[in-house]
Amino acid sequence: MSATKWEVVIGLETHTQLKTQSKIFSGSSVAFGASPNVQSSAVDIALPGVLPVLNREAVVCAIKFGLAVGATIAPRSIFARKNYFYPDLPKGYQISQFEIPVVQGGGLAIRVGEVEKYVHLTRAHLEEDAGKSLHEDFQGKTGIDLNRAGTPLLEIVSEPDMRSSAEAVAYAKALHALVQWIGICDGNMQEGSFRCDANVSVRPVGQKEFGTRREIKNLNSFRFMQQAIDFEVQWQINEIEEGRAIQQATVLFNSDTGETRAMRSKEDAHDYRYFPDPDLLPLEITPAWIAEVKASLPELPEAMKARFESDYGLSAYDAATLSASREMANYFEETLTAAGRENAKLCANWVMGEVAGRLNKDGMEISAGHAVPLAPTLLAGIIRRITDNTLSNKMAREVFDALWVGEEKDADAVIAARGLTQVTDSGAIESVIDEVLATNAKSVEEFHAGKDKAFNSLVGQVMKATKGKADPQQVNDLLRKKLAT
Repeated sequence: MSATKWEVVIGLETHTQLKTQSKIFSGSSVAFGASPNVQSSAVDIALPGVLPVLNREAVVCAIKFGLAVGATIAPRSIFARKNYFYPDLPKGYQISQFEIPVVQGGGLAIRVGEVEKYVHLTRAHLEEDAGKSLHEDFQGKTGIDLNRAGTPLLEIVSEPDMRSSAEAVAYAKALHALVQWIGICDGNMQEGSFRCDANVSVRPVGQKEFGTRREIKNLNSFRFMQQAIDFEVQWQINEIEEGRAIQQATVLFNSDTGETRAMRSKEDAHDYRYFPDPDLLPLEITPAWIAEVKASLPELPEAMKARFESDYGLSAYDAATLSASREMANYFEETLTAAGRENAKLCANWVMGEVAGRLNKDGMEISAGHAVPLAPTLLAGIIRRITDNTLSNKMAREVFDALWVGEEKDADAVIAARGLTQVTDSGAIESVIDEVLATNAKSVEEFHAGKDKAFNSLVGQVMKATKGKADPQQVNDLLRKKLAT
């Protein structure tokens, strides 16, 4: 049976570290990078006699997320104890939510190429993080750092709506952008602020029942996510085609080998012996509280995308690309404000093209706290000189490169320093064309004989004679007119 007869089914569970100053049930700091175990209080490790107190800001973050994805905010939700033993879980249980989570339903629109899809969410619930086991530099032993114990998390669970690794990555990227957009997570995957577990199974095309899933744990990079899912899918197909049944399991991805390996058999809910936490009252969220949080939300990506299409006349693709992150959207709008709304498409092209390309080349990104070397007002200056025909596109890229490295203070300064003003005087261009035609009789003959390359050669000669300063479109138009006479 070939792989083309199999359908992939993927659901993601995402642990999003909430952007609070203290832990979810104690006043301990959540700052990253502290020395081991200096940020774990008596509450975090549940010493006898201590009681947890819920962090209000963590609840605000959960409400913001629920509103952003069109979910139901539960008026009353319950905290539960999830019981299991692991060295970095000092209490012997994790405080989480089980039967009644704070956020229920909702969904997220994603785009894969030109195709849009809606991924439904099952739930999002508040919980505390565990500590961290450290295996390096301990000569065969494991060190335990409890600084993360009690860090507030929002675990976001999708429905198994994704049918390829590309869709899973698109969903993870959209979710990653959204939680940063609404300010509930810093999105730092290297520091563990955004971690995904992928539930992967395969089934014959046309079968309604799901196959047996395996959960790939702790994927902290989009590239590794795609690699891990692709390997796991092919492994499951091979196993089934060779007559072996898939066993439900938790697996890890080895980025060095590009392979997944089983870590343990997969637990079900009953294995954790969930029961309501006796130390925490039910969480009650009033309509007034929800309205207060809603008023603090920024314009959301979908609304901004629709506005970019309706107000600026951008295509759905351009609008979606520019609203992929709040920082990129802000950069575009600041450029547009300075360049003029009539230049929306040109601004979009330069932000998505030259700016995004140069950031990628330099290993940078548009994000909070990371300024783009080229300010929006400087990019707008380049765009204004393109629209008034001072610069050709080639010249504009030269100005862009100079401003990117801080060579001059603005576009006009680069133009003056390098003598980059485009020649648009038709009389001057015609004079050059006449000279080129007189000295390139063979190319003229070839053009009249139907050879298109001869025309390109003549254009090149004119541009060379003007040192690239002639308006290319004018050169084309005037040259064709001359050759037609």
